[in-house]
Amino acid sequence: MSVLIKNGRLVTAVDDYYADVFVQGEKIALIGADLTVEADTVIDAAGKLVIPGGIDPHTHLDMPFGGSFTADDFQSGTKAAAFGGTTTIIDFAIQTQGRSTLEGLDAWHSRAAGKATIDYGFHMIVTDMPVERLGEIDKLVEEGVTSYKMFMAYPGVLYADDATHYRTYRKAGEVGARISLHAENGIVIDEIIRREVARGHVTPTWHGKTRPCRLAAEAVFRAAAMAEVAEVPLYIVHLDCNDALVEVKRARERGVDILCETCPQYLFLDDSFYDRPNFEGAKWVMSPPLRHRSNNEPLWAGLTKGDISLVATDHAPFNFEGQKEMGRELFTKIPNGAPGIENRMSLIYHGGVVQGRFGLNRFVEVTSTAAAKIFGMFPKKGTIAIGSDADIVIFDPDVQRTISASDPATHHMRVDYSAYEGLEVQGWTETVLSRGRVIVQDGQMVQDGGGKYIKRARCGELLR
Repeated sequence: MSVLIKNGRLVTAVDDYYADVFVQGEKIALIGADLTVEADTVIDAAGKLVIPGGIDPHTHLDMPFGGSFTADDFQSGTKAAAFGGTTTIIDFAIQTQGRSTLEGLDAWHSRAAGKATIDYGFHMIVTDMPVERLGEIDKLVEEGVTSYKMFMAYPGVLYADDATHYRTYRKAGEVGARISLHAENGIVIDEIIRREVARGHVTPTWHGKTRPCRLAAEAVFRAAAMAEVAEVPLYIVHLDCNDALVEVKRARERGVDILCETCPQYLFLDDSFYDRPNFEGAKWVMSPPLRHRSNNEPLWAGLTKGDISLVATDHAPFNFEGQKEMGRELFTKIPNGAPGIENRMSLIYHGGVVQGRFGLNRFVEVTSTAAAKIFGMFPKKGTIAIGSDADIVIFDPDVQRTISASDPATHHMRVDYSAYEGLEVQGWTETVLSRGRVIVQDGQMVQDGGGKYIKRARCGELLR
């Protein structure tokens, strides 16, 4: 099959010009002005942006948490991502403590195979790594899993001690892999929680109050020190406050190879959402939590200046009814996470480009290209270039929408609320190609399934 996209404004992280794009099979074959080649499908993109498909490197589909599972699996979650202009995700496979990481990888392959509509890769969540199992990391690299998430939070569940961190960091650095880190001091946070619950503080607002910014900053500092000694690239996930960003910048200034992401919820929302009546604040219980609104603009500034590399979603959707409600009597029982896989591209275009914080090239960088480069998928993914995968989004920069879970045009996630309910945005995905297949056209899904697993390259290597 072949597709010719005519008359669009082609924007990548470095380019901005008018051109036609010819797609043959799964790859981009030609780019040029007024192409006259024959194609099975011709799409007129006049007045629209033609951009690389979005890459969301932080999702949790079909993930167990606290006796429940996220509401979106790989079928519903990747469809919703496609509607929003995302054509590749990197999800998190989880190692069960005491069991092999390879066993965890197999489990996530079985969750995704045959269900995904867009392409996907995996990070591996490492919960323990004794010396005798370090060889598993070599095998993970062979399988294209070249980043490992570790936690300083959730003692007894996902938390790993400093020895395990250092041991895994060292091995990852030796094989050319990257460490992704959930940076919160979970040991101290658990002590704060115990103290406040004993005082009768059990409502959703206490989720945020028991996880102070300084304990995120302290964890970034400690992880950066270990990564520096272990000589491994470090990536801080879902950075949510200026205190933590300051530590990232300080580490970078002394030469540490450290990058970070933020998420739309930390740019657009704040901790006042936890005070909503009738337990509604539970909808925004996530870790790390929403912060005081004074953190929003410093994070936007970090994104604009390049101190923050990209925007991911940490999409971890739990229904309000039947799932979030499990914590009505005690906030610690509320499943942590919120939906957002469908909203990222429009939110960042609106907040970044429309509101004048940065331009189109930076928009593409933070929603696609940076993730492709950091996580070993560039130039196969993350750009529009001859020979790259034909992951292309035709994006209308002028259309306005109001995000709402009650509007089927703006909400395709299988979750009963929107974290951005009522928020008006300008800029909307119209048509989406995934490896040359038109999967969304004029806001309607025309083809589902067909997503493939992506074996990612080591840090600094290219993927074709």
